[in-house]
Amino acid sequence: MPSPLIRRGIWAIGAAVIVIALVVAALPLIASTRIVRDRIAWEMSAWSGFRVTIDGAPRIEVWPNFRAILSDVTLSQWTETDAPPVVEAERVEVDLSAMAALRGDVVFSTARLVRPTIRVQRTASGFFLPAIPSGGRITRSIDAARAVINTNPAKPDLGKLPTDPFGTVEFRDGRVVAAIGDKDQEILSSLSGQANWAAMNSNATLSATGIWRGESVAIDAASPNPLVLFGGGTAPVTFSFKAAPASFSFDGRASMSENGYFDGQAKFAAPSLRRVLEWSQAGIAPGAAIGSISVSSKITATAGRVKFENTALTLDNNPGMGALDFTYGEALPVISGTLAFDTLDLRSFLSAFAPVPSAGGTDPGEIDTSFADRINLDLRLSAAHATAGAIQLADVAATAQVKNGLAVFDISDASAFGGNVQSSVRFDRKPAGTEVEIRLLASDIDGGAFGTAAGMTRLVPIGTGTVSVILKGPGRTWDSIFENANGSLSATFGAGALSRLNLPAFLKHTEQGGFFALDDVSDGTLPIDGAELKASISNGVARIDKAEVNSAQYKIWLSGIASYAGRGLALSGGIVRPSQAATQTNAQGPNQSSFFVGGTWSTPFISPISRGVSGE
Repeated sequence: MPSPLIRRGIWAIGAAVIVIALVVAALPLIASTRIVRDRIAWEMSAWSGFRVTIDGAPRIEVWPNFRAILSDVTLSQWTETDAPPVVEAERVEVDLSAMAALRGDVVFSTARLVRPTIRVQRTASGFFLPAIPSGGRITRSIDAARAVINTNPAKPDLGKLPTDPFGTVEFRDGRVVAAIGDKDQEILSSLSGQANWAAMNSNATLSATGIWRGESVAIDAASPNPLVLFGGGTAPVTFSFKAAPASFSFDGRASMSENGYFDGQAKFAAPSLRRVLEWSQAGIAPGAAIGSISVSSKITATAGRVKFENTALTLDNNPGMGALDFTYGEALPVISGTLAFDTLDLRSFLSAFAPVPSAGGTDPGEIDTSFADRINLDLRLSAAHATAGAIQLADVAATAQVKNGLAVFDISDASAFGGNVQSSVRFDRKPAGTEVEIRLLASDIDGGAFGTAAGMTRLVPIGTGTVSVILKGPGRTWDSIFENANGSLSATFGAGALSRLNLPAFLKHTEQGGFFALDDVSDGTLPIDGAELKASISNGVARIDKAEVNSAQYKIWLSGIASYAGRGLALSGGIVRPSQAATQTNAQGPNQSSFFVGGTWSTPFISPISRGVSGE
C-alpha cells in the first residue's frame, strides 16, 4: 500500500495534468473571445506602421503550435485610402504566446505570409522599392537609431539603440508587382524565404528565392547592426545573388544615409557574358555567345559613381588586371578605365556590342548598334598576346569608345606578321542608318603570313611589304558594307616570291591557246624583285588602277574590276620582258602575252588574247 507521501505526489501530478488540459482546452475559447480580429490587426499595424485589414475571421490552432490563421490580409498606407495595398496576402499564420494570450495580450514570434503580393514603386534612383510607412514601432526604432548616430556619427553608442523584440517573418509563393500604366506588371514570382531579426539591436539575416525574368534567383543578406544601417550609419554588410546566368557577392561596409556608400570586396561571375547582357535587358543586340567572365575587385560606391580598384578580371579564361570607373548620374551611364591582359580574344570583346562575322566568314545578320545610344564607354586595353579570328597579335594597345551614337574600336599599335598593325572599326549612327568605316594599315609585314591569315593563298607576294585598306559603307549587315563600300586598297612588297604560279606553264598554255583554269598552273613559285597594287573601291567594286609584279625576266601587269557581290572577276593582263616593259605595259604587242581573267575569286580562268612571249 503506497505511503501518504506517494499518494500526495500522485494527486499533485494528476491535478497539474488536469489544469494543463483545461488550459489547452480553454485556449481556443479564450482566443475567440479575447484575441479578436481587431486586436491582432491593431498589433500588426503597431509594428508595421501600415493600416492592417483582416477580412476573414481568425482561426485559432493549439497543436502543434498556438497560432492564429488569418485570411485576406492587407497592409495599406494610412494616408492613401484610394491607393492599392502595399502588401496583400491570401493567408497569414501568426505564432502567438499562449501565456500572453491568457493575459489578453498579443505577442508575435513568427509570422508567415502565404501567397503575398508586394507592390513596389520606382524611386528617383531607378530602383523598385515598397512604400515607406509613416509610423509604427520599426519606424520609431529607426528614428531613435538615427538620433543616436547623429550624436556621434563616427562612433555611435550602440548601447542606446532600441531593444524591442521583433522575430521572424516567413513568406511563401509570393510575388512582387509594380504599377506600369494602369496595370500591375509582375517583376518577381514564386517568392519564398524568411527574414530573421530577433531584436532591434541584434543582427539580422534575409534569405529569399524567386523567379526573375524567367530565371531562378537566390538572395542572401546579413548585417550585425541592421538598425544602424537603416538609421543612416555605417555597418558591415554581406550580400549574395545567385542565378544560372550570373552570380554576385559583396562583403564590406555600407551606409544608407543621404550620402550613402558601399566599400568592400565584390565578386561577379557568369558562364556567358552575352547571356547576362540579354537577361539584364541591357539593349545589346543578340548574337553569338560570348565566353565566361569573372571579376573580383575592391569597390567604392557613392551617389552616382562606382570605382573598381585592383580589379582582377578573367574573360574566356584570359586573366587581366586594371581599374574601372562607372558613373551613372548623367543622362547615360559612363564606363571608363584601363585593363591589361596577358591574352585577349578581340573578336569576343567586339561581339559584346555588335555581331561580327564568324571565323569562317559567315555573316551573323543585321548589325544593331543601338547600344551606342544607351551607354558612354572609354576603355584602354592592352594585351601581351591577342587574337582576332585567325590573326595572332602581340604587344597590343587598343581603345574602345562609345559616345553619342558613335562607337570606335581601335588597335593603335600591335605586332603581327613580323611587322606592325594598326586597325580601326567605326560605327556612326545617323538618321539614314549606320555608317561603318574599317581601316587597316599593316607595315613591314610578311606577305605570306598576312595572306594566310586573310584566307588568300593564290598569287600572294611572299616578302616584306605594306598593306593599306580603307572601306566605308552602310552598316545594315556586314555583307552590305562590303557590297556597297567605297574606299581604297594599296600594297607594296619588296623582293621575294609570288605564290602558286608556275610562269613557264602559264606561258605555255597561252601559246597553245584556249582558256584554262589558274589552278592548272599553280604548282610553282615565281621569284620576284617587287610587287605593287593600287585599287579604288566604289559600291563594292574594286577597280584595279595598278597591279604589277617585276621579276628578273618578266613583268606581269593586271587591270580591270573585281566585285564583292558574286565574287566576279573581269581583268586583263599581260606578261612582257623587262626590256619591252617601257613600251608595251597595258598594251598588246607582238612581244607581249596578253590574256583575260574571268570567273570568280575562288575559280579564276585564263583566256589568252595574244601569244608574244615564249615560256622558254
